[in-house]
Amino acid sequence: MSTTAEPGLRERKKAATRQSLHDAAVRLAIEHGAERVTVEAIADDAGVSRRTFSNYFGSKEEALMYGDFQRIQTLIEMVRERPAAESAWTALTAAAERFVGQLGDLDPQWVAQSRLIRAHPSLIAAQVQTFAALERELSAEVASRSKDQDPLSVRVRMTSAAFLLGLRVSVHLWQEGPPGRSLWDVVREALAEAGRGFA
Repeated sequence: MSTTAEPGLRERKKAATRQSLHDAAVRLAIEHGAERVTVEAIADDAGVSRRTFSNYFGSKEEALMYGDFQRIQTLIEMVRERPAAESAWTALTAAAERFVGQLGDLDPQWVAQSRLIRAHPSLIAAQVQTFAALERELSAEVASRSKDQDPLSVRVRMTSAAFLLGLRVSVHLWQEGPPGRSLWDVVREALAEAGRGFA
């Protein structure tokens, strides 16, 4: 029997375990409050050991943030797929429009998770860390599209940070705003404001 498919199967199993832990963390945090959830409870709910949890996440906050990490990774891939001749901000905005369009009906669990994060300072800090790690990855794509002299990567990093902040703020505004307004309308307005110095 060939073993060529084994790495793919192994990676799929790892991804499934990671997702299961994330889902358990979000579910328990919504049901009981983030401060009452323990790593042990998350592991038990996902049907794995405490040691297995530690192989995937360094803390319960990291497990809770995994959904945000996945979404921003998907968005970065969409930026990479934009035409190479596009300016960085044009590519970022176009990728954001595609990303929001593919969200469709927003997962109620994600909406509840977003509200949960805003209510707990430890989760806000974890979200900032998650976005900071992804900001570095996004900055590499922004740099590849930049024609300006930027030896210290100041403009590149500012562009990436402004973009991610615009997304985060617009999601919060959309959730807090009156019903009926589309998420993309809010994102488009936020990115237009954020991008005045980067377009």
